[in-house]
Amino acid sequence: MISERYFAAWAQRDPDAIVALHSEDTRFWTQLGTGPVIGREAVRAAIAELFERFPEFSFETYRVLYGGSHWVLDWALISGDIRFDCLDVVDVSPDGLVARKDTFVDMVQLQASLPGLDVRAEQAQSKIAGAVSQ
Repeated sequence: MISERYFAAWAQRDPDAIVALHSEDTRFWTQLGTGPVIGREAVRAAIAELFERFPEFSFETYRVLYGGSHWVLDWALISGDIRFDCLDVVDVSPDGLVARKDTFVDMVQLQASLPGLDVRAEQAQSKIAGAVSQ
């Protein structure tokens, strides 16, 4: 089952193993006010950046709900003293690869975990970076 391999690749913090399970035209979207990252190489870069930002990245799974061509993962991101809840909606392509991954973050917990983080400034910087890279 792809979800088990996918969770294992995330647990190993291996961007290459993670994107190997994504389709070429995959979409990875952390719903923080920015747009999606599209394509395997761009997704790999976004995942590598996530691991840099959270060097002790791990996760706790609360539950996984499976459908015919998708799953929903209810989980917590943990990195040292940082912890906040997330919800992933993952679509699987007909060839069995991750076609789209949307991550929704509990913003109240995120702000509490990272009190110095200005989410609006982060959003603006991400939008600027996205516009410059296009």
